Amino acid sequence: MSRVNRPYVGIPSFLRARICEDLSTLEAAIAVLGVPFDEGSPFLPGSRFAPRALREHSLRFYGSGRGYYDPETRREYLVEEMAQGLIADAGDVDIHPANAERTFANITASVRAILDRGAMPVVLGGDHSITYPVFRAFDETLHVIHFDAHTDYAPFENDLSRTNSHAFRHIAGMPNALSLTQVGIRSLRHSPDQVEPIIAAGNRVIPMGEFRRLGPAGIAELLPAGSRVYVSIDVDAMDMSLVPGCVSAEPNGMSYPELRDSLKAIAERHEVAAFDFVEVNPPLDVGTGVTAYLGALTVIEFLGQICAQPRWAARRRTKAA
Repeated sequence: MSRVNRPYVGIPSFLRARICEDLSTLEAAIAVLGVPFDEGSPFLPGSRFAPRALREHSLRFYGSGRGYYDPETRREYLVEEMAQGLIADAGDVDIHPANAERTFANITASVRAILDRGAMPVVLGGDHSITYPVFRAFDETLHVIHFDAHTDYAPFENDLSRTNSHAFRHIAGMPNALSLTQVGIRSLRHSPDQVEPIIAAGNRVIPMGEFRRLGPAGIAELLPAGSRVYVSIDVDAMDMSLVPGCVSAEPNGMSYPELRDSLKAIAERHEVAAFDFVEVNPPLDVGTGVTAYLGALTVIEFLGQICAQPRWAARRRTKAA
């Protein structure tokens, strides 16, 4: 007799994927990696609990275990990936409390191990400081697309360099970052030195007004078709009314369809090398966990769109062989 497997039953791996904590044995096309780190958040902790919450809410989309169905498009997504076991849950990076340098080294090593096995990393934060050690694991040159209310481009001063406000100052200076496109920027808590140097270096800052003029397709068209991209998604790219479980939420953000359609356009036009999703803070969330649910939905829908592209088919066949 088959199991019913309701969402509240069992060990909450992402989409009930098999767990593979020994990355030297990883055999998958996609590896979901948790980074339960929030020591880069200078205001309120709590996003360390997000990878677990996102996994728990992902079980609500597991259904029959044969992908998910979208009534709008009348299509099923992730069918082959789930049925053939091409998604693995790589567990969590080991966190060294009060030792960010050691934790960051562990993050980089884990992502490199995933890449060495030929899998695409999908990283669940944690606060936004983790994107720097994740991106540091890549040797190839990539364009970076960053959805956020904030540029996370604070100057390195007062001995601060590993907070969630510094990730993209690190990344923009790395030789394998071909460009940086930051989308949804709107917080009035920016200073000029968190915005103007980005633009002066030839990168793009897309505030909400420009985002709405361009639309999702216009965002994807900012880069040449077929570009290899790394995508970083802060939950506060969405409007604060949607994300009560986020410490840094801001008004005048994206609706869910605006973010969803932007990610879909990126998946259709570009080759996504990896992506991360960060800054859900479960202790701040409402009782039903709507922010974590929205986060799991965002990750699953983006992953579904990536895997629905023709370019993914060859990779799927190779891993399934």
